[in-house]
Amino acid sequence: MAVYKKITLVGTSENTIEEAVERALERASRTIRNIGWFEVKEIRGSVADGRLKEYQVVLEVGFRIEGDTDLG
Repeated sequence: MAVYKKITLVGTSENTIEEAVERALERASRTIRNIGWFEVKEIRGSVADGRLKEYQVVLEVGFRIEGDTDLG
């Protein structure tokens, strides 16, 4: 049996939604081990001078908590 934790991240990119997701996951993986999945919760962006400036993607990221797998 395993225990998981979820956190919320916001990735950004001036280029694509996919790049925003990849940046968030890559950065989180530097300090969080056992990332197993993500779920996109929101996609939004910022606008400057009437033009798209930046994509912003809100993710929920799940990772397995390390330690004993036998809770019983």
